[in-house]
Amino acid sequence: MRADLIIVGAGMVGSALALALQHSGLQILLLDGGPLSVKPFDQSAAFEPRVSALSAASQRILERLGAWDGIAARRTSPYGEMQVWDGSGTGQVHFSAASVHAEVLGHIVENRVVQDGLLDALYEADLGLLPGARLEQLRRSGDDWLLTLTDGRELRAPLVIAADGANSAVRRLAGCATREWDYLHHAIVTSVRCSKPHQQTAWQRFTDDGPLAFLPLAKADDAEHWCSIVWSTTPAEAERLMALDDAAFCHELGKAFEWRLGEVLESDPRHCIPLRQRHAKRYVEPGLALIGDAAHTIHPLAGQGVNLGFLDAAVLAEVLLHALERGENLADIKVLGRFERRRMPHNLAMMAAMEGFERLFQADPLPLRWLRNSGLNLVDGANEAKALFVRQALGLSGDLPELARL
Repeated sequence: MRADLIIVGAGMVGSALALALQHSGLQILLLDGGPLSVKPFDQSAAFEPRVSALSAASQRILERLGAWDGIAARRTSPYGEMQVWDGSGTGQVHFSAASVHAEVLGHIVENRVVQDGLLDALYEADLGLLPGARLEQLRRSGDDWLLTLTDGRELRAPLVIAADGANSAVRRLAGCATREWDYLHHAIVTSVRCSKPHQQTAWQRFTDDGPLAFLPLAKADDAEHWCSIVWSTTPAEAERLMALDDAAFCHELGKAFEWRLGEVLESDPRHCIPLRQRHAKRYVEPGLALIGDAAHTIHPLAGQGVNLGFLDAAVLAEVLLHALERGENLADIKVLGRFERRRMPHNLAMMAAMEGFERLFQADPLPLRWLRNSGLNLVDGANEAKALFVRQALGLSGDLPELARL
């Protein structure tokens, strides 16, 4: 089977790219190892443990791709405030959407909800979807890439897009080099119910062992008492916490969070994820491009990973559509290089900011503790600086693709 373009990975980012190119006239194949099925959604069901903090830019992209209505009809939790404080000092800072005349800072949405909203839109589009398609081999064949699936099927296309996640098979089989390092931290993720409402606020406390985030969730039968937590800590402490029963874990969690939302009353099943940062040295080579987690993974400190991925997809679609208008070869490295030049600096800057932030709050020397506490309080009193941060979090600044602009 031959196509003009093959996207490997029908997760959130790969699906967004396919939808962004649906009216291009290109023959597109979107393949994934999973079933690509949409299950009926129960708004009172337990939460998916993996969530994303979707920015305003990501919301615009999803709206224009026809996916946002399906997402909003399922379950989303808007948040308009953010509270950040240093658990070992006095520094704190408060951010508000109202500071830039916005209604919300973003929406906390379960990844499966985003995915199902995108799948709804995909099934309405005229795109070639291949569920249950696992990649086994990838090699050059003339001007094409030849993809061999585990069931023996062969696909070919001059342009392949890797959107198959942090452990990308395309990246590995194509021999794309990466820079990687281990944070020496694990993240415990789950959903918890608290005795006090979350007030549509994203809360983040920096502990001696790592950041602890409480992100607001909304359930039909208990609107403002559920939160998604991401607790970054040392592997040894993570192992101890994972071994606790639910009651003991909820007590430890409430104590670590300084009881800001009262008692932690119950917890869904916990998951423990080793934290590792990865960045591809190049996003492109002739006939190949990496997007989303296949190109970069960052610390979940600010929930920015999927936002970077959606911007990757929107920029790549824009570059390819403009090249089509000019009659250029989409697989040409000169064309794909335009995508890399626009996205790599932005992604590296975000990764560096998250890395620096994480290291600063892990620092033990007293002068650095004083610096970060003073810095937080200084920023909290500087309205212009806070507004700049808020605009960045909303995705309202920088080189925005057309899909993300007002």
